[in-house]
Amino acid sequence: MIYWLYELSGINIFGYITIRAGVSFFLALFFTLFLLPRFIKWAQKTSSVQPINTWAPERHKGKARTPTMGGIVFIGATIFASILTIKFSNVYAIGALLTLILFALIGFQDDYAKIKKNQNLAGLKARTKLLFQILSALIIAAYLYFYAHFNSELFVPFLKMPVVDMGLFAMVLWVLVIISTSNAVNLTDGLDGLATVPSIAALTSFSIIIYITGNVKISSYLLMPNFDVGEVAIIASALMGALTGFLWHNCHPAEVFMGDSGSLSIGGFLGYLAIITKSEILLLLIGSIFVIEALSVILQVGSFKLRKKRVFLMAPIHHHFEMKNWAENKIIVRFWIIAVLSNLVALISLKIR
Repeated sequence: MIYWLYELSGINIFGYITIRAGVSFFLALFFTLFLLPRFIKWAQKTSSVQPINTWAPERHKGKARTPTMGGIVFIGATIFASILTIKFSNVYAIGALLTLILFALIGFQDDYAKIKKNQNLAGLKARTKLLFQILSALIIAAYLYFYAHFNSELFVPFLKMPVVDMGLFAMVLWVLVIISTSNAVNLTDGLDGLATVPSIAALTSFSIIIYITGNVKISSYLLMPNFDVGEVAIIASALMGALTGFLWHNCHPAEVFMGDSGSLSIGGFLGYLAIITKSEILLLLIGSIFVIEALSVILQVGSFKLRKKRVFLMAPIHHHFEMKNWAENKIIVRFWIIAVLSNLVALISLKIR
């Protein structure tokens, strides 16, 4: 709508991506801050609360009546703020919204099943959830490859030129990136605000990279690829604003959890951002906390199956530190610090080519 005002009035300020990104941030922030308290009251009245696993650390028992599915609120706020600010003729912006919607729907199905049966493990079966994720990621990859005709070359950090043109095989990589990131964020979302701040940090980095990639002069100066993806920075900014509003109620002790409807959609969206900025490999650094959490689960499961021994006291790794009697706030803040530092390193690396 704001871009439509630019086309109608010719006032340049409505056309700038930076201005519209700022507007989308605050719109999503205010929508979330307005809606979330009302959602929390509704969730408490309807018992839409988080079921706790029987094997969870003892301190988690006190979180049993905490409302969940908060992701519905901040994803909805993100989409609404984006609709008011983006240019709808941009295919990459439409792809970004599609990603958020598809993965939020998967998460909602999982959250709803858990709430209905009042069991943490009563959501979608792992195979069913993975199948939905694969189908959703495949839709997005096909959209990029066949409709948007997106570049299929693979870029590696510190190198000026792409290393290979993957052709149709690019879709395989894109699907893997989206699914793995979606599940990694989902695994990280186990403590109050633990996944929220690393997500904001990653979105900040990707917003900067998107703006650079979408700007001919800056991308040329930094020897980075150039694509018409600048509009997606507006959606990323909206999600940052929505998550900031969510953190107001999600910080320890949390009044609401994001649930799978939030974590799966954030992860899928971060994967999408990595793809359209040709940062699939840099994503390992930008999403370092998510990578660490996912690797801890892989190591734990692999070690137990092969050696019948556990690497950690409990996985994902944040539970390991809980079992070592670290205070929850200490775990959360230290993970936040790692996330912020790794994103700073990722941004610094852009100049080294």
